[in-house]
Amino acid sequence: MIKIVICGVLGKMGSTVARFVDAAPDLTLVGGVDLKPGEAFGARVVAAGDMALLLEERKPDVVIDFTVASAAVRNVSTAAAHGAAVVVGTTGFSPEQRAEMARAIEGRVPAVISSNFSIGVNIFWQLIREAARLLPDYDIEVIEAHHRYKKDAPSGTAKTIVQILEEEVGERPKVYGRVGMMERGKEIGVHVIRGGDIVGDHAVLFTGNFETIQVSHRAHDRSVFAQGALKATRWVVGKKPGIYSMNDVLSLARPLTND
Repeated sequence: MIKIVICGVLGKMGSTVARFVDAAPDLTLVGGVDLKPGEAFGARVVAAGDMALLLEERKPDVVIDFTVASAAVRNVSTAAAHGAAVVVGTTGFSPEQRAEMARAIEGRVPAVISSNFSIGVNIFWQLIREAARLLPDYDIEVIEAHHRYKKDAPSGTAKTIVQILEEEVGERPKVYGRVGMMERGKEIGVHVIRGGDIVGDHAVLFTGNFETIQVSHRAHDRSVFAQGALKATRWVVGKKPGIYSMNDVLSLARPLTND
């Protein structure tokens, strides 16, 4: 039985993960962390300041984090200090925050960090890579849409898309939306939509003269992210210390830098 603590357990994503943990015969939720104390699926939830005490008491195998970047850095450091593997689905990290997490993780615990735990999205990334390799001279536009409460923009998934594209076609200027009079150059256009309860839509358009190829992924429910996070949770237990991606979990060929 894999013992799990979830950070952000009372939020939308955290509660979805907790529901799947509660239903799994090989996983058990032994505690949670959130802004305020409470309870989730019979497990005690503590305020963020009491996380260390919870980990000492419950000794989880894995800490799963779906919070915000500033909180996730602290949570990862606390988990690593207590010897718990980590699975991080939080996005919006600055380079300095990613470096701080890496220092906390390296040599101590294994961690899977991904801007998107959907298995479909990770395959989608591979398709984008192949398309970019074959269509380097086409104009490229990236479009992403999320619910009205998502704070970071562009999404971590969209940032990963841009990274993949540039690995294949070379670094290009990024234009985030367009306004005014301008002629398209050799840039990558990035467009962000926020509204309603959109779970997560991403598309890449490769456009040449007389044709457009569109590669897209649509998440219909947060369950896809929860299922991927639990796949990573089962995989990470017992691995050597270090930072892994969903490419490692899914045995995909090309590594991706995580946001």
